[in-house]
Amino acid sequence: MHIGHIPLANRLFVAPMAGVTDRPFRQLCKQLGAGYAVSEMVTSRKDLWNSLKTSRRANHDGEPGPIAVQIAGTEAAMMAEAAVYNIERGAQIIDINMGCPAKKVCNKWAGSALMQDEALAVSIAAAVVEACAPRNVPVTLKMRTGWCQQHKNAVQLARQFEAVGIQMLTVHGRTREQGYKGQAEYDTIAAVKAVVRVPVVANGDIASPEKARDVLAYTGADAIMVGRAAQGRPWIFREIGHFLATGEHLAPPLVAEVRRLLLDHLQDHYQLYGEGTGVRSARKHIAWYVRQLPGGEDFRQHINTIDDCQTQWQAVADYLDALGQRMDRLPATTAGMDADAQEQEGLAA
Repeated sequence: MHIGHIPLANRLFVAPMAGVTDRPFRQLCKQLGAGYAVSEMVTSRKDLWNSLKTSRRANHDGEPGPIAVQIAGTEAAMMAEAAVYNIERGAQIIDINMGCPAKKVCNKWAGSALMQDEALAVSIAAAVVEACAPRNVPVTLKMRTGWCQQHKNAVQLARQFEAVGIQMLTVHGRTREQGYKGQAEYDTIAAVKAVVRVPVVANGDIASPEKARDVLAYTGADAIMVGRAAQGRPWIFREIGHFLATGEHLAPPLVAEVRRLLLDHLQDHYQLYGEGTGVRSARKHIAWYVRQLPGGEDFRQHINTIDDCQTQWQAVADYLDALGQRMDRLPATTAGMDADAQEQEGLAA
């Protein structure tokens, strides 16, 4: 599996999710079997590049390559400039966001809203490719099946994107109108794969090793991308990889391993965000880890009352120590936020 000239470790990808796939989370997923991870989207608005939010999203300190950054915007020249800005800060691959369904993004005609204006969408893709080509940086693109059920144009756009030099396409099997509701469909992804030569990545509702196997077989896709199912279950990538290689399931992780992973993740998270933002933004990650564990809901409510990082970290350590006295391994679970909860979080995938 390659993106342009860049080799990947495997065909299991982490989806770009705003507020989730920051550097600590990407590194954790790569450690646990993901071959590729794309950053949360970085705006093309130059006036926001020096903001704290953007500087954190553009932080790749110590991150193993390839470094892939997703950019979002509505103007071709601005998107090209944003690509160069991120390359200068370490990006080795640039991904264009035409898949985000969030209202605050689509209301500005960015994200999946661009699929309504095919000429603009293609001009953005062409401009970003032109800016990246002299720097030998491949450009990829993530999109939905279309804007709505009556206007599915992913296949037409895929041909045009390939023609202007896009080197990999990821398709989320829902329209923008669906958001994260309903079921993802894979016929459109299979149709895209049938008309282009560049790698195609299937995304949407992949929450188990069996589903990964079935989606790969049905669509003929070159890779799969996992989003919500990795929240609180980053080891899903090694579970899928093992199953695809052997046909057998890995045992659930040991509680002791989860304790180490989560506590290390929190420390990395605090270092990136600082005390105030770190303790608040870590709450969702902790909640995802414990949501299906004994006493998880009560513990989540307790975590939401803690306002300093050290106390939060110690509470998690104590909870998992107590859990480890009751069981060696986590119970077998199926992970992933439900669609309504995902919409409420406002995450972009």
